[in-house]
Amino acid sequence: MTSSDAVTGTARTSGAGTGSHDEVLAALAGTAADSQRNVAEKTRRVVMASLGVMQEQKAGRKRVRAVALAAVLVILLVVGPVLFWLVDLLTDEERIPRLTGEIAIWGFFLCTALLAAGLVAGWVRQKR
Repeated sequence: MTSSDAVTGTARTSGAGTGSHDEVLAALAGTAADSQRNVAEKTRRVVMASLGVMQEQKAGRKRVRAVALAAVLVILLVVGPVLFWLVDLLTDEERIPRLTGEIAIWGFFLCTALLAAGLVAGWVRQKR
C-alpha cells in the first residue's frame, strides 16, 4: 500500500475491478465535474439567448398592434366628425335616404380603419 493509497483509502488489487474503482474515484474527486459544468453553462446561455429573442419578437408584435390601433383611432377621430357632418347634411336635404347614409358612413369607417391599420403595420414591420 502506497502513501497515495493510504490517503484515498484504497489498496492496489490486481484484476479487472481496478478500472471501475478509478472511475468512482474520478467521480468523487470531481475531475469530470468541470466538463459537466461547462456543458451546463453553455446550455444555460443558449436557452437564455433564445428566451431573449422570443421576448423581443413578442414585444415587436405588441408594438405593431399598438401602432395599428392608434392609427385606427386617429383616423376615426379625425375623419369621423367631418364624414358624419357630410352624411347628416346630405340626409337632411333628402338627397340620400337616412339608412343608406348611415350604412355608407359605417362602411367607410370600417374600410378606412382597416386600410390605415394595414398600412401602419406594414410600415412598422418594414422599418424594423
